[in-house]
Amino acid sequence: MLKRTKMSDPVLAGLVQEELERQEHNIEMIASESTAPLEVMELSGSVFTNKTLEGYPGRRFQAGSQIADKVEELACKRACELFGAEHANIQSYSGSTANYSVYASILTPGDKVLSMRLDQGGHLTHGSPANWVSKIYQFDFYGVDPETELIDYDAMEKKAKEYQPKLIIAGASSYPRIIDYKRIAEVAKEVGAYFMVDMAHIAGLVAAKVIPSPIPYADFVTSSTTKTFCSARSGMVFCKAEHAKLLDKGTFPGALGSIQLHTMAAKAWSFQYAASQEFREIMEQVVKNARCLAEELTKYGFRIVSDGTDNHLLVADLRSKNITGKDFQNALDSIGITVNKNMIPFDPQKPSVTSGVRIGLTAVSQRGLKEPEIREIAGIMNQVAEAPDNEENLKACKAQAQALIARFPLYPEGAFED
Repeated sequence: MLKRTKMSDPVLAGLVQEELERQEHNIEMIASESTAPLEVMELSGSVFTNKTLEGYPGRRFQAGSQIADKVEELACKRACELFGAEHANIQSYSGSTANYSVYASILTPGDKVLSMRLDQGGHLTHGSPANWVSKIYQFDFYGVDPETELIDYDAMEKKAKEYQPKLIIAGASSYPRIIDYKRIAEVAKEVGAYFMVDMAHIAGLVAAKVIPSPIPYADFVTSSTTKTFCSARSGMVFCKAEHAKLLDKGTFPGALGSIQLHTMAAKAWSFQYAASQEFREIMEQVVKNARCLAEELTKYGFRIVSDGTDNHLLVADLRSKNITGKDFQNALDSIGITVNKNMIPFDPQKPSVTSGVRIGLTAVSQRGLKEPEIREIAGIMNQVAEAPDNEENLKACKAQAQALIARFPLYPEGAFED
């Protein structure tokens, strides 16, 4: 691993080695994280890094693009086949830039957008005051029912009719339930709005056909290619054929510059891998593990937002344990389990503290953990929550966590030998 870098910059090489060791000995449960296959890392660091590209196949602004054209065409073909989409643009650098590409395609400054509240599951790029898009477009928000913590579709429909947005956005970063895309599509059609779904968190589950796809219902579907898709740090956008020219123009030159051909190559490999039985079985286990963890934590007295999960993540309300999300995150991190603090719907705490944590099951499922191990992790989490400041307790929990994850290697033995 890093044969040349070890000679030219041993300090930096040492930091990479430290991170590899941290990941190897860590139980990764941040919902937006997954483990990139070796092929993805190989292709992401390939000679395609050297090629500067702008435009689309057959219409590049630089010479020497013949092979690059083949890569992009192959990737788009595989992406459309995998997701059953009419058109794909995979030039985006991330899930966020994928969203910006759609905005650039169909919105003008001052246009109205209706999206899900950030503190109830939405995303920064869906109109948060902290994100620049809030200064360009007018955002209003829908949310969840206070009792069920499920999307309040009736309230959303009422708001859409009153607000008359040009775009309605569905998709979330911390919503654990299946979204009724058909219902929202009908609302969008009734008010004359475009309908966009941000499936960044669930793209792998959709690709594996483990949960329903938004693609038949939405005008545009955006995504990152990490998270459950387990690929390069990049993005992608799908749309109906009627919007293809708008999307391509909005992506380049509307929102992006030159292409990252090396990550595009990695995505091309992943579109093929995501169609495999191996990937499907991993995604099926992700959902089983998430449900198992939700059930086990409930037995230990945690309250699970919306009373369960249908996808790869769950949000735990920690108030019954008398610990904040920030403190629980830090205590778990100290023993080698990583989660992230997260607001619960109608959270009384501020975003930097929170009353909850978001927990994802993708990375551990990739490593082969199944229900027995998930039950053990739930027990460790409960033990930490019971005494988060007790050093002896944390020491015992760390030993148990490390012994558990040691049985499931991050990568095959010898994967990084020089």
